[in-house]
Amino acid sequence: MPIRIADTLPARATLEAEGVIVMAETEAARQDIRPLRIALLNLMPDKITTETQIARVLGATPLQIEFELLRISDHVSRNTAAGHIAEFYRPWSEVQDEKFDGLIVTGAPVETMAYTDVTYWDEMTRILDWSQTHVHRVLTLCWGAMAALYHFHGVDKHGLPAKASGVFPHSNLVPASPWLRGLPDRFDVPVSRWSEVRAADLPAGRGLTVLAHSDEVGLCLVDDPAHHALHMLNHLEYDTLTLAHEFSRDEGAYVPRHYFPGDDPSARPFNTWRGNGHILFGNWINEVYQTTPFDRAEIGTR
Repeated sequence: MPIRIADTLPARATLEAEGVIVMAETEAARQDIRPLRIALLNLMPDKITTETQIARVLGATPLQIEFELLRISDHVSRNTAAGHIAEFYRPWSEVQDEKFDGLIVTGAPVETMAYTDVTYWDEMTRILDWSQTHVHRVLTLCWGAMAALYHFHGVDKHGLPAKASGVFPHSNLVPASPWLRGLPDRFDVPVSRWSEVRAADLPAGRGLTVLAHSDEVGLCLVDDPAHHALHMLNHLEYDTLTLAHEFSRDEGAYVPRHYFPGDDPSARPFNTWRGNGHILFGNWINEVYQTTPFDRAEIGTR
């Protein structure tokens, strides 16, 4: 089944060119089925790139998805055209009385800041609390995962002496987990962050389970059933050239590890994680579908 996105969203042309089945809003309205309503709280500066990446992996699943784009209510994005934000994004304050089958929270370029110094931290905490009563399942990414672990469990982040950047092998620690179903014992994951959350800091007795871990860059995936959340510290949604673009943007300050063939930035990298991303996001969507109430109004009441 396809993903349902706005007819004029720039991601549509990209996804259609890649063979992803995209359904127009008018076509979706004719289908007598209950689509999954998935919201993306997009905190990244380049919102168009991020929304395309997430729509790509969601659109590969066999379910109809109604994809909605959310933003922090009072935060002004400097890197995405105001017209795009106005046309396609709804402020969270406008949807806080609505319910969603799933919520995905992205990373944000604020990892080196204390959480309380982030200008939108107060609203971020309200959104995380709201997700416990108005969202059936939550998936957090990178800084979004760090913020959720801090807010829900008091787990602080640690700054790194150098940016963790590259494509690193990760160990599948719980192959029987529904989130990891189909993933190999070791699988590649893109990493791009200035901070880390350490497994040793996760509190005991809170139901947290480490699902995937790297010997080189630490935690990747943490299951948090008490908050019906899955926290991913890294970036299985990344495109082939995302790390290359970051390398260029940062003027070669670091070379992403295990990414460029022969560690040569002039060589085109190979995508070794695409299938892993589709499996993980597919597992998450399947779990949402299998467990969400048919009547969306019942979300948060069980």
